[in-house]
Amino acid sequence: MANAKSSNQISTVTFIGMTCALVASVRNIPDVAAAGWTMLFYMLVAVLFYAFPVSLISGEFAGMFPGAGGPELWVSNSLGKKWGFVVSWLLWVQMFPGMVMVASALAPLFGNIIDNVPLGLSSKFTLIVILVVYWLITFLNLKFDMAKLGGKIGVWLGLYIPLAMMLLLGVAAWIKTGLMPNGTLGHFAWDKLIPDMTTAKSLQYFTPIMFIFTGIEMSSVYITRLKNPVKTYLKGIFIALIFLFIVNILNAFVVANIIPNGKMELNNIAQSITLYCQVLGLPHFVVNLFSLLVFIGVAVQLSAWASGPAKTVVASAKKGYYPPKFNFWKTNKFDVSKAVILTQSTIISIFAFFYLLIPGVNQAFLMLVNATTVLYCLVYIIMAVAFVKLRQAKPELERPFRIGKKGSKGNLAAWLTAGILFTAIVVSVGLTLKSGSLLNLIAVVGITGVMFLIPLGIEKIRKPEWETEINELIKKETKQ
Repeated sequence: MANAKSSNQISTVTFIGMTCALVASVRNIPDVAAAGWTMLFYMLVAVLFYAFPVSLISGEFAGMFPGAGGPELWVSNSLGKKWGFVVSWLLWVQMFPGMVMVASALAPLFGNIIDNVPLGLSSKFTLIVILVVYWLITFLNLKFDMAKLGGKIGVWLGLYIPLAMMLLLGVAAWIKTGLMPNGTLGHFAWDKLIPDMTTAKSLQYFTPIMFIFTGIEMSSVYITRLKNPVKTYLKGIFIALIFLFIVNILNAFVVANIIPNGKMELNNIAQSITLYCQVLGLPHFVVNLFSLLVFIGVAVQLSAWASGPAKTVVASAKKGYYPPKFNFWKTNKFDVSKAVILTQSTIISIFAFFYLLIPGVNQAFLMLVNATTVLYCLVYIIMAVAFVKLRQAKPELERPFRIGKKGSKGNLAAWLTAGILFTAIVVSVGLTLKSGSLLNLIAVVGITGVMFLIPLGIEKIRKPEWETEINELIKKETKQ
């Protein structure tokens, strides 16, 4: 037994790598770079007051409830199944604007591959690419195990290689040009580091920068496999967050230096690579290669993500939260529900029309990333409430990882952690929405409100016999 347990353990270095792979992304670099010098402030706030508290709360939850389910399981054990269902729903529906936002990067990448950048920046072409690629991904997920295929290939092509290329070319270009006065970064001044909360345009990038760290709670599932959960988890999360901070800041600095002020294209990841090649005298083939790698990587990762959150819907359906006739409970040999996949693809397609309805690709992009982040933040707020309640209701539960020590001081530390997270979310989201357009405010609040109320409505009309009927249908399926 000891040998089996030992072989299942993961090292600190492996844990750090897994954590970084969960949240690191090339797609976020333009968002960070667009904030200019204030990116340092926003990134520090996002790491210290958002990502770190989420990681601590998740670590304590995961140690107590190591089973599959993540946030849904944690919240269900604290606030009850109703709120567990709400969390699982929110984790699914945040995909709708989120997948459109991620897929929007494919159009400019394709434009760079075929040397037609203006085409790639067209709203109509962006819509077409999103619809074609995502429906292709949908049908592939119904025929093949795309989640398994997407793992290593997607991470290498869509993350490691592009990040290394961006940083190396960016640093080389910086050495050659120095600090460019007409760049997004511009000349340095101490007052540029701290945003003016009443007038700073960069505030609209606060929530997109927070979005970088959404999903970091999932690294906590490995806590029971760490040799010393308390020490190793804290050390691993801290190092991972420092690494993510450095990688994003370094890349964003060189990108913000090379791209002229006001010319940042948020969904065009290859924009900076084109300028680097011009400065360094490199052949345009480098841009084509970079774009092709990221295009394949993003497409493969999208494919893997398409089936991931959908599994939470299947789990909820089997518990009787959806009418049996929806067939959300029914899965194929790859454990994928055709009904769920087709439903989410249809809704994602509707969200894709934002690129026709909203003037300007950048505005549509910001609207989608804001909606995605706010939906995810609702999950974190519910988690924080569940965390505090569980500390009070069941202090006797074994906690392999604990925020603070046992007793009143430890409970104070728990309250403080949850309070910091709640405050950071409310303030940052509020400032971001305030600094954006009225249309952005209406759209994000509207999407968030509707998506939050729907699961409460489903819970209200849910019938107990749904679960019984679904169990009978599953038994019939198993016998066939």
